[in-house]
Amino acid sequence: MPEELELKVKEIIPRTHNVKSFRLEVKKDVAFKAGQYMIVSLKAGKEWTRPLSISSSPTEKGYIEFTKKLTGSDFSKRLNELRPGDKLSARYPFGKFTLEGAPPKIAFLSGGIGITPIRSICKYIVDEETGTDVALLYGNCSERDIVFKDDFDMMAKSYAKLKVVHVLSRPEEDPACRSGYITGEIISEDIPDFADRRFFVCGPPGMVDAMKKILLEELFVKREYIITEGFLGY
Repeated sequence: MPEELELKVKEIIPRTHNVKSFRLEVKKDVAFKAGQYMIVSLKAGKEWTRPLSISSSPTEKGYIEFTKKLTGSDFSKRLNELRPGDKLSARYPFGKFTLEGAPPKIAFLSGGIGITPIRSICKYIVDEETGTDVALLYGNCSERDIVFKDDFDMMAKSYAKLKVVHVLSRPEEDPACRSGYITGEIISEDIPDFADRRFFVCGPPGMVDAMKKILLEELFVKREYIITEGFLGY
């Protein structure tokens, strides 16, 4: 059952020019599954409540972390005013974007801040050495927009069964990155055994819809092999 806790901000970590991670100190471990989300409440004259994916893994102890793109919304502005030592309310866990029932081979298709639950799942797989074969295609505008790039670089080096491909619509001169958008052609080239995998798709609703269409109508992936999570943004 979800628990509601008052948690203290332990650390705030800039991830990109407009994305930050907020680590909340936990005195006791509340069980959650990699890929789940929390509901965060902020109070300052009024109360703001938003669902936010947990970007830390259950293997990372002493804190729980969410990661947010800071937009011009009132919620983002209030979040950006937080400092270490401040407190907020959080209720968790929620959600079914998890590894439960997943086969030995999986693939992630993600865009922008949709990477947050995927970071949690991949970190769990790497730390627990589950043996799961993972392929990730991650779309962004440019290299400066890639969230958790260093984390994924380190995970891919330490876990041989993790393949990460960055797809950039405005790429710099980086031969390691794909140019353009995630397409059926890119999926089939970079994940040639895609038919053997369960697909997890996470990002803005438009991106999620486009990926589902490609998987279903171009690559003929079974509908039951596609798990989605949409990010509205606020």
